[in-house]
Amino acid sequence: MRLLAISDLHLASAVNRDALATLPFCPQDWLILAGDIAERFDHLRLAFATAAARFGRVLWVPGNHELWSVPEDETTSQARRGQSRYLAQIELARQYGVLTPEDEYPLWDGPGGPCRIAPLFLLYDYSFRPDAVSRDGVVAWAAELRNVCADEMLLDPAPYSSREAWCEQRCRHTHDRLAALDPAIPTVLVNHFPLRDDLIHIPRAPRFTPWCGTKITADWHRRFNAKVVVSGHLHVRRTDWRDGTRFEEVSLGHPRQWNQDLGLAHYLREILPGPICD
Repeated sequence: MRLLAISDLHLASAVNRDALATLPFCPQDWLILAGDIAERFDHLRLAFATAAARFGRVLWVPGNHELWSVPEDETTSQARRGQSRYLAQIELARQYGVLTPEDEYPLWDGPGGPCRIAPLFLLYDYSFRPDAVSRDGVVAWAAELRNVCADEMLLDPAPYSSREAWCEQRCRHTHDRLAALDPAIPTVLVNHFPLRDDLIHIPRAPRFTPWCGTKITADWHRRFNAKVVVSGHLHVRRTDWRDGTRFEEVSLGHPRQWNQDLGLAHYLREILPGPICD
């Protein structure tokens, strides 16, 4: 029995959709889908249906791509936006028994447990930027190296006034939920965006950091007794340790960023029981 994770399946790609069809049957295992699974509802439905049929339990958190205001299918000119889009995806996940940030945090009682698995939806607030760069100037600063995220055009925060305001609300709400947990039981925190800016290693896009998280969560791994923190978004698979907590970046990525000869199963990261700290 294992807790596995993967993110950034980017099912807009036919190559990645074909890979999804090879997902192994692991009915004793749980699978975390850590965001950027798909922009379109039909592709997200495909991911939920496929994963739910092959794993004992599936958990999902949204990435920024899920929140993009794109038509839901090729025949629809209108797109759900902002929070209404997110809530529609929650309802879709529940149709397949997939757990979301709006559900109770399940208890993992398998190897490496017990742990409370907490899917989170926190967004970002542009605070991952140099001190010398103001919030008003951050997009222009990123644009100097052509690192501006497509969210600036596609991620509508409605009904919130800004993505920062939505992020603040999500962080406040989630903090209160986590604080109510039994502190004696370790957690596995799952968020699409990294919780700390010192975990960001993207030399190909060094000024992409403002769209990568919030400094609000820098100490959450300590505050909420995290055994493991799972994230994606960066398309840089790696393991880091901070204060005895293991941080796993579990991205698959676009077809050019992974080896199709190895198959999708190769990229499923074992979260629990997982390795132990040296």
